[in-house]
Amino acid sequence: MAALRFDITGRSPSCAARVGVVHTPHGSFDTPAFMPVGTKASVKGLLPELVRRTGSQVILGNTYHLMLRPGSDVVASFGGLHRFMRWDGPILTDSGGYQVFSMSDISRISDDGVVLRSIIDGSLVELTPQRSMQVQNELGADIIMAFDDCPPSGGDEDASGAHAARLDIAMERTIRWLERCAAAHRRPDEQALFGIVQGGTDLDRRTRSARQVCSIDLPGYAIGGVAVGEGTEEIRRVVEHTAALLPDDRPRYLMGVGYEWDIVAAVRAGVDMFDCVLPTRNGRNANAFTRSGPLRLRNACNSREASPIEEGCGCPACGGGFSRGYLRHLFLAEEMLGPILVSLHNIAHFQRLMADLRRAVVDDDWGRIEADWPVLRCRDRGAAEP
Repeated sequence: MAALRFDITGRSPSCAARVGVVHTPHGSFDTPAFMPVGTKASVKGLLPELVRRTGSQVILGNTYHLMLRPGSDVVASFGGLHRFMRWDGPILTDSGGYQVFSMSDISRISDDGVVLRSIIDGSLVELTPQRSMQVQNELGADIIMAFDDCPPSGGDEDASGAHAARLDIAMERTIRWLERCAAAHRRPDEQALFGIVQGGTDLDRRTRSARQVCSIDLPGYAIGGVAVGEGTEEIRRVVEHTAALLPDDRPRYLMGVGYEWDIVAAVRAGVDMFDCVLPTRNGRNANAFTRSGPLRLRNACNSREASPIEEGCGCPACGGGFSRGYLRHLFLAEEMLGPILVSLHNIAHFQRLMADLRRAVVDDDWGRIEADWPVLRCRDRGAAEP
């Protein structure tokens, strides 16, 4: 079969939202889709079958971290990432390009690529478009990302001055690196390569970048460089503009955006795929997502609370009968079970949101989403992390 096939099965008549199915060599997943992040070949603390129980169909791995440890050649010796981590469904790997942004204090970037300090032993590590493709080919994920230059947010300086120059450099590097990635990709019949659009919050730059990236025929395209410091309205404005520029018949992936209100706005703009570390990161820190808003389980008010995180939730934490009082105890006692249970709940929370969004597209009933998910009104208060 081809590396990827995307079937659009329904569209909303009132906005650009659509539902579909992405088919890969390791199975299919429904869109809009949320991908839990398994950075180091593991969704932290969770057995693969437990991740499946949350409704997750596709997960994400991190090229940079797996390149350092255990090494992509080691993963390949086990038959690839699917067999190595015992996940038999679709996997997407990022390119390592995000580390250019997140590790800018210990990296040096040029047109050739990036030289970073290893977070393991401090040694110098070179990551180029060709090296990113080699690593991802060895890891064997179903969807692999082109190596891109993700610049930081410039706030009010996006359209002028030094940051504007940095955006232009990033855009030109991104297209040149995409050309090198496409040329270096050795498994195009098994792994679908996605290109990434950059351009900051300047819509003219987003337009130019989209035209450049989409001039290369690829199985899918992504919107990068979002949620790196912008507010909710800026994210919405950029995503609505950029999504409309991407090919209608290919999956559209918004990278790293994870609050409920941002996801709903992006789905309405025609985005199909999402990932974010928030469900598991917050889960490990006793912060639970609910339809009504964040719940901080360490708060003393939960000490004698017998109710679950959320009534009606069937996740292993809520459906298993674990009370808020017990969960608070687990965190205060530093027991591993607390982060495991809340991480499972948080992932299930986002999978329920995606399922409801798929129904909203088919029924064109966006009012039901607003009524059933009061947390969406939190966007008016900003995107402060729980």
